Parts: sequence; structure tokens; C-alpha cells
Amino acid sequence: IWIFHGFYAEEKLVGNLASMSTSERIKAIQKMPETMKKKREIRNKVLKEITKKSRHHSTQHPCCTQCLQGTVVSFRRFGNSLSEYFHLLQLWHKTLKIIGAEFGTSVLSYFIFLKWLLTFNIFSFLINFSFITIPQFVAAEPNNLSFTGLELFTGAGYFQQTVLYYGFYTNATISKIENGPSYNMQLAYIFTIGIYFVICFFILLFSMAKSFCRNFINPQTYSGNASKLLCTWDFNVTNEKAVTLKQKNLSTQIKEDLTEVNREVLNLTVTERVVRIVIHLVSWLASLGTAIAACAGVYFLSINNLKLFVKGHKNDLESQAAMLVLPIVTSLLNTFIPFFYSWLGHLESFQTPGHQIYVTITRNIVLKISIVGILCYYWLNIVAASESQCWETLVGQDIYRLVLVDFIFCLLGSLFGEFLRRIIGTTVCVSLGLPEFDIGRNVLDLIYAQTLTWIGILFSPLLPGIQMISFSIVFCVKKVSLMMNCQPPRKVWRTAQMTTSFMFLLFFPSFLGVLSVIGVTVWRLKPSAECGPFRGLSSMYAAVSEWIKILENYTASKWVVWIYHNLIASELFFFILSVLVLIITYLYWQIIEGRKTMTKLLHKQILN
Repeated sequence: IWIFHGFYAEEKLVGNLASMSTSERIKAIQKMPETMKKKREIRNKVLKEITKKSRHHSTQHPCCTQCLQGTVVSFRRFGNSLSEYFHLLQLWHKTLKIIGAEFGTSVLSYFIFLKWLLTFNIFSFLINFSFITIPQFVAAEPNNLSFTGLELFTGAGYFQQTVLYYGFYTNATISKIENGPSYNMQLAYIFTIGIYFVICFFILLFSMAKSFCRNFINPQTYSGNASKLLCTWDFNVTNEKAVTLKQKNLSTQIKEDLTEVNREVLNLTVTERVVRIVIHLVSWLASLGTAIAACAGVYFLSINNLKLFVKGHKNDLESQAAMLVLPIVTSLLNTFIPFFYSWLGHLESFQTPGHQIYVTITRNIVLKISIVGILCYYWLNIVAASESQCWETLVGQDIYRLVLVDFIFCLLGSLFGEFLRRIIGTTVCVSLGLPEFDIGRNVLDLIYAQTLTWIGILFSPLLPGIQMISFSIVFCVKKVSLMMNCQPPRKVWRTAQMTTSFMFLLFFPSFLGVLSVIGVTVWRLKPSAECGPFRGLSSMYAAVSEWIKILENYTASKWVVWIYHNLIASELFFFILSVLVLIITYLYWQIIEGRKTMTKLLHKQILN
């Protein structure tokens, strides 16, 4: 009777699985508490059952239906094969696994963030190149300037008359066929960049929300180390190298979780607490004072830079080399001051590496955003009001040089900074040992570079392509330097929330600050009268206003005019939208807090 009951239960299970869809059936089989061998047997029985049913139905359906079903199955198999191949071809997938296994999730979070920024810039480049640059090639005039090679470093000379800069783009309506379809370059330029920033806004919000849900409110976060130790091994991994890598990765994660659990609370005397507070205050005063001095130096140097090259119009080798003074000094400040901040962090002796990294990141973000703010003030208030024929191209050249020199300093910091530190720690002063990978400084370098790219998109549409190449090289160089010169963190600690923090810093103050700069440029500043797609207009946004006036004469376009006047140009609409966003954010936060509380209570009940 027991054997018959088991056979009947299995037949019923096979019948139920056969009636499910493919995705539901796969998930159901995966969730079964059976061995892999048993799961394969059940799957084969289900497939046989489905084949019997299909043969039975095939006698009732015509040939066309059978062909259609066969085609659907073939496409489904083809799609599954493609998804598997795309998973294997993921960018640096194996490299990231090796970094996570050898150096832990803290260092891994930097490379994941770098890879995400690289993908972001590929998307930016494709949009700008497709809708702005390719149409300009159709109407482009020949470049009569000679190429000397210095342009690669200065961004001036030959590059001034190329699609790299704003000033080269036409303000005409492009049409290759008489009385045929035309392409309005003014509208294409402003709408492409405007829609791009809207897409960036939603991508950043979605990425932050996804990372937040995965790292802060995922129930697996509270599942404890026992489940991670007993239930997370993937028995499909059979390759020896993959098994070793998986073991290292799992071992590192368990060490990080145990460090969180076994964190010691320091019992300090009153005198020791006062000393620590004084050290923190002095460190903050020193860091803020250094940032203010750096900003003052950049400001006065930029004023001198404008006097030399905007009013002088020199083209000799000396003036070409002098163009690099401002970006070199700025990069020197951005390179060496963070080392001073890292030394302050070691001096303060934080309890956990996470606290030290967050404090270092905060100080670096204050420094770098302050320098970018000073440069933006210089570009929008001094360069834009200068006597230059095309101030937008001058701003684009400045940003090009800043991006290029920052990239060079980043490579030099990896090739010589970490390399020399390893030589000193292994030969001269053995007590120092190998250096650790400075996560805070390296992350802020990426955010600084991406901020410059966002600001420069309006003045140099192909800048994301340049940043795409530089990020690819930086990833490879940083990986090699990490493997050769650095050691894993001495204190193992869990940093699942680090990537979320990086994205938040990229969103605020970086992205929101860039939106402010772009908004002032588009709405308030007058474009150059002799170059660019908006020449002769009172502002860049005036191109949209004039387009709306033309659409008012066409009955079929009344809906576009209504949307513009009642939504886009309405302050009340944006006020209501902002209130709704705040309400939704508050409700979403309450739901998240409720889920976290319920998950913790459930976990306590399970333990009890």
C-alpha cells in the first residue's frame, strides 16, 4: 500500500508539472527538496508526459497548427540559448568573481561601480552620436586646419573644426533632398540632450532603488550565517577552478558577516573620548581648510588662464602648453589632497574600516565638488561673458583637458603610486607591508570624472565616447595594479550597502548639481552669435519657444502646444508633481520599514 501510494503521488506530481508553463515548471522543480538526480528523473518523466499529450493533440489538430507549435518551441529554445551566451559574455564577469573572492565585497563594489559607469557612458555615446553627430556629418564643411598631434592633449587647433565641439554644429535645417524630409539641428540638439538627462534621472533612481532593495530590505540579509553556510552551495559547479573560486568567495562572505556579528564595543574613559573628539575636530578643520585653499587656487589660476588664452589668441607652442596648466594643477590637487585625507583617517583610528571609508569619501566629495563648482562659476559667469567668438567651444576644450589630464593622473597613480608603495613596503620598510586598495579615493575619482562628462555633454557631445575609452583602460589598469601591488583588507568587513552609497553620491550632489549647471546654461545664458546651433538666439531654450509658435498655426499640432503651455511651462504642474513624488517616497519608505520590521520578527520567531 505504501509503494502504491508513493507511485500515485509521483504520478499526480508529474501530471501537475506537465500542466504548468515552462517557466513555472522549472521553478517548481528547482524548489523541490530532492537531489539533483531525483530532479532530473522527475523532469524526464514530465517531458515524456508532455510528449504523449502533444502526440494525442496532434491527431486532432491540422498540420499548420503543428508547424506553428514547432516554430514557437524552436524560437523559445533559440532565446534560451542566446540568454545563456549573453550571460557568459557579460563584461568582466570572471574578473569580478576573482576580485570578490580574493579581496572581498568592499573592493569588489568599486569595480562593479566602474563597470556600471562604463555601461552608462556607452549608452550616452550611442544616443549623442546617433541623433546629433551623424546628421552633422551630412552638413559638415571640410576642415582646413592642420593636425600637429598636440591637439590630442590640448583639445584645440584641428579639433575646433570637428564634431567634438559645440561650435562646429550648424543651426540650419538639414535636408539632402529638395522638398523632402528635413532635420532641425536646433531641436535635435536640445531635445537629445534634454531627453538624455531625463533618462539618466530615471536610470539613477531605478538603480538606487534596486540596489537599496537588494542590500537593505532583502529578507536574505537577515537569514543568518547558518543558511549561508549550509544552503548556498551550487552543486551544478563542477569545474575545479570554479569550485575553488566559489569556496573563496563564500569564505570571504562568511568572514565579513562574522565580523559584523562579533564587532567589539570600545569602552573608553572620559579622557580618551575627549582626545578622540579633539582629533576628529582638528582633522575636519584641516580637511575643510585644505579644500578652501584648493578652491581659491583654482579660481585665481582660471582667471589668469582666461587672460592668457581668450584675449591673447596665441597659437604658438608655448601657449598650447600653457593651456594644460589649469587642468594639471587641478588634477594635482585632486590627486595629492586625498592622500592627506587618507592619512587623517588613519590618524583618527576609527573602530571599523567602513566608518573610515565613509568619512574619507565625505571629505573627498566636499573637495572635488567644490573645485567643480568653482570651475562652473568661472565658465558660466566669466568665460560666457568674455570677448571670445565661441565661448561654448572654450568651455568644451577646458573640460576635455580636465578629463584627459585626470585620466592620465589616474593611470600614474596606479602605475607608480601603488607600485612604489609596494616596493617600499617589501624592501625599504618591511613593517609597512603591502598597501590596501583605497576605495574612498578611487570612487571619488570616478564620480569626479563622470561629473565632468555630464557637464561637458552640452559643449562637447562626444565626450562620453572619450570617457568610455578611459574607463575601460582604468578598469584593466586598476585590476592589474590590485592583483600585483595590493593586499586584501586587514580587517574583513561586510559592505553590501557600499554600492548603494556610491550611486547616491553620484545622484546627489553630482547629477543634481549638473542639472543646475545645464539649466542655467540653457535658460539664462546667451549663446555665441557666430557659432553653434543656437547662434542668434537669446537663449538655447528660445529654439523650443519659436518651434511652439510655429506649431500654433497647425491644427493637428494643437495637443503639443497644450502640453507645452499647461505642463512643461507651468510652475503649478511641477509643484504638484514634486508633492506627489515626496508623498510616494514617504509611503514607499514606510512600506520598506514595515517589511524590515516584519522580516526581523519572522527571523526571531524562526530562531525561537
